[in-house]
Amino acid sequence: MLWIKSFHIIFVASWFAGLFYLPRIFVNLAQVAPESVSEEARLLLMARKLMRFTTLLMLPAVGLGLWLWLGVGIGMGPGNGWMHAKLTIVLLALGYHHGCGRLLRKFEAHTNTRSHVWYRWFNEVPVVLLTIAVILVVVKPF
Repeated sequence: MLWIKSFHIIFVASWFAGLFYLPRIFVNLAQVAPESVSEEARLLLMARKLMRFTTLLMLPAVGLGLWLWLGVGIGMGPGNGWMHAKLTIVLLALGYHHGCGRLLRKFEAHTNTRSHVWYRWFNEVPVVLLTIAVILVVVKPF
């Protein structure tokens, strides 16, 4: 079980590293001048590759988490309300990941209407999600 936990933590940290950086690329994309075609192309290529890599990291993170929860039974039974809250955070992180994919497609289609300031705030969401998840798992407040 400790091996599963270890790899789960490694994949979650790696997945979130991608979720931290991808919106930073969006900030830069939102600031690209219309005549800077090569800069936009380079940033889009970086964003596509990071999105793909981040998705590949997300899959084992979620799979190993499910294994720990359903297979090993971590968070089951009475007094494990923290696990329900953590699962909500996981669903929000999956939604954020999906939202990043949608935003990337908007940049690719040249239909982005959001400013770089919006993306700077959007970039803070995974920090909050990871902070809450770690506190829930370590402190188990309820």
